Amino acid sequence: MELFGKKVTKEELGKYVGDMSQIADAREGMLTAGKADGVRVIDVKTGGGFSFSILPSRGMDIAWAEYKGTPIAYIGKPGVVNPAYFEKDGLGFLRGFFAGLMTTCGLTYMGAPCTDAGDTLGLHGRISNTPACDVGVSREWEDGDYVIRIRGKVAESAVFGENMVLTREFMVKMGEACVHVRDRVENCGHTQAPLMLLYHCNFGYPLVSEDTVLIEPEGTKVRARDAEGEKDIDRYMKFEAPAHGYNEQVFYHDIPKVKGDESYACLYNKKLGLGGYVKFNRAQFTNFGEWKMMGEGDYVVGLEPSNSLPEGRAAARERGQLVMLAPGETKEFEFTIGVVEGEDGIGKIL
Repeated sequence: MELFGKKVTKEELGKYVGDMSQIADAREGMLTAGKADGVRVIDVKTGGGFSFSILPSRGMDIAWAEYKGTPIAYIGKPGVVNPAYFEKDGLGFLRGFFAGLMTTCGLTYMGAPCTDAGDTLGLHGRISNTPACDVGVSREWEDGDYVIRIRGKVAESAVFGENMVLTREFMVKMGEACVHVRDRVENCGHTQAPLMLLYHCNFGYPLVSEDTVLIEPEGTKVRARDAEGEKDIDRYMKFEAPAHGYNEQVFYHDIPKVKGDESYACLYNKKLGLGGYVKFNRAQFTNFGEWKMMGEGDYVVGLEPSNSLPEGRAAARERGQLVMLAPGETKEFEFTIGVVEGEDGIGKIL
């Protein structure tokens, strides 16, 4: 295990430290201010300079994140909002969209509001506004590494409707600057149900600035979602200063596999010498999106692995691309969010 620039063993570290929470930990608490009142939080620090806050009350998503004191995640204008205030219709989702390092969109629908099979569906689904159950933290030595795991279950279910259960596990190793996410979605109902899942990984200032570029593997193909993005498709990888009246641009990336089924996308700030990345399993994620929003106060870049385009369930059904889970069927999704220092660090992501 590497810690603070040198290799150490469990035995060696134990001579310097009484309790491992001095170096790495997951501390449980609760927010109490404004609309965040009552939201559970688990603050995680890895001992590698990386820290982040999991919100069990908000679907086990991640709000704040920092690396050695530098903020890397974008926090939206609403801030963290208790799910009791969730507005499911139309674009109401945005009134509680804290964004953060990771917001989960799904499970049975996500993307643009639409009407599908008689259901009126709002933006990005319910799961991020659903509290988790069976939340737990473990701290164990595993094969010479100090490993912290945070687990929880989030259900999307209704009488006469679906019964979909998301089981999530975060895993960090002491000394590392990343978090590994492993999700399992199971159809616990008795009829097939749609599965639409997108991970909204949102990076903000100062990691995102005029000095930032998007770096992806050679051979990546990019297309714009619509005419707004098409105007600046030659600049999809570059970012500007905040602009008044900026309209969001969304780009779809066909990113090739690099190592086995794994690939990545990295936002690298040349001035800071710092990069934020998402590493994902290309076989599990059929789509990858870039959300480029350079507005005043809405200054964010989202890296978004998903199993469907974020254009709503009706559009997915119409294209014949809507994924359905049979009763008892499960699907797993794994990815990593992390930070690298220096351009040479990008080559070490995989």
